[in-house]
Amino acid sequence: MSVISEIKRRKTFAIISHPDAGKTTLTEKLLLYSGAIQIAGAVKSNKIKKSATSDFLEIEKQRGISVATSVLSFDYNNHKINLLDTPGHKDFAEDTYRTLTAVDSVILVVDSVKGVEEQTEKLMQVCRMRNTPVIIFINKLDREGKDPVELLDELESKLSIRVRPLTYPMGKGIQFKGVYNIYKNKFTFFKSNKTKVEEDTIVFEDINDTRLDETFGTDAQKLRQDIELIDGVYENFSVDEYLNGNLAPVFFGSALNNFGVQELLNTFVEISPSPVERETTDGMIQPHNHDFSGFVFKIHSNLDPKHRDRIAFLRVCSGRFERNKFYHHVRLNRQLKFTNPASFMAQSKEVIDEAFPGDVIGLYDSGIFNIGDTLTEGKSFMFKGIPRFSPEVFRVVRNTDPFKSKQMEKGIKFLTDEGLAQLFTQNLGNKKVVGVVGELQFDVMKYRLLNEYGASVEFVNMNAYKAFWIQNNIKTELDYLHSMYSNNLYLDKNNNLVFIAETEYSFQRVREKCPNTIFLSSIEHNDQTIELENVA
Repeated sequence: MSVISEIKRRKTFAIISHPDAGKTTLTEKLLLYSGAIQIAGAVKSNKIKKSATSDFLEIEKQRGISVATSVLSFDYNNHKINLLDTPGHKDFAEDTYRTLTAVDSVILVVDSVKGVEEQTEKLMQVCRMRNTPVIIFINKLDREGKDPVELLDELESKLSIRVRPLTYPMGKGIQFKGVYNIYKNKFTFFKSNKTKVEEDTIVFEDINDTRLDETFGTDAQKLRQDIELIDGVYENFSVDEYLNGNLAPVFFGSALNNFGVQELLNTFVEISPSPVERETTDGMIQPHNHDFSGFVFKIHSNLDPKHRDRIAFLRVCSGRFERNKFYHHVRLNRQLKFTNPASFMAQSKEVIDEAFPGDVIGLYDSGIFNIGDTLTEGKSFMFKGIPRFSPEVFRVVRNTDPFKSKQMEKGIKFLTDEGLAQLFTQNLGNKKVVGVVGELQFDVMKYRLLNEYGASVEFVNMNAYKAFWIQNNIKTELDYLHSMYSNNLYLDKNNNLVFIAETEYSFQRVREKCPNTIFLSSIEHNDQTIELENVA
């Protein structure tokens, strides 16, 4: 196949949601329908009977939550699907935000019982900032939840986007019979099956099929009335409006029982975008450009604990990636080749010979990659839009086993390279402060440091409001900061100067004293905001 044909086959998307909306369960059912797996390890609430395919870290299996983005590649209906299953917990939101830079569309899962929750709104805001096409899947219709029309109103008001139902449920809770496919004018009825795809189905090809009345009685008539109401209230579905991020198609179902999942998957591969153009420091890069380019959006250490490997996940943006071919590492200005590039099904991986725009591949990393790094066939540009935000919680790292100092240094470096947390150092690195979005990340870091690196640490409370990256070429203000606020100044991993304020009030005082200094609460991952010699 040509590169153009391969690009058209690719569908790269993320599944996002509030915790416990059923995101990981839906991920498994999509794999089930694609044939990528034969039996699902159902995840219900936080109690795991058989671990989910996409939750492979030991701490994920113990706690029943996703704490890292999982990459899954599979084929369906002659399409190559690259699915990124993201953490739902707000304490791992930065991993999710970063993942959204590597996808072309999103499926947002909403719990029909709880409706739109706070984290759902925040995730949607990120999608809206990028005009990312979003499909909404309202899950758990097998439970007694909110009325479907009420949910649709809530989606529009809280997520600030127009919606258009493409499926609609017959009943809910114990009366839930299945979903009518408005987009294809078809109703499929089958018994629930939590672990396998049910083959014994009844298909009604039209909403006015008399067999619907024979099978469901008055429920069939109510369904017709509901569909008539929906068609009268909501505008006709426009694929272009969806692709532009202005309209969100809505699907109803129960991922746990397989209801509505195939309708979602079939429509997704039909309407979702193929790989799109990407912004760089040298303008827009089109996927069909002849020369290869891609960027690293995720790093994971010890994906296989037995081999202590470190994998950089790279999104291919243009051209064709080839195994054993030299590529240009822009930040390091070095030529590199990769003998074992891999595609992933969560923890499982296989070596590939080539990859195309939209593909997410794993590159074995000896420590040369940072998040945001760009590979090209020789040109020196960087991909933009990979954010790093100010942490919200700060702790001082204390080594509780002095004989394991090297292990602690290595573990802290690798885990912060992953973007799990941010590291700020002082006094030539003797004082280490870790900043995170939420406190659960400290539990994950402490667990992984001990179990993957043999390092025992404590995270000591630190009075801090927020971290700000400093941009300043005015020597008098820099000198003032170093003389009066030396205890607040740190270096990040890129040797950028960072001011960590104790309180909002103290930060405002500093801004008054240094009016020409720019304090940034977020930067690009590959930004070098201040030269190292200015930090001395």
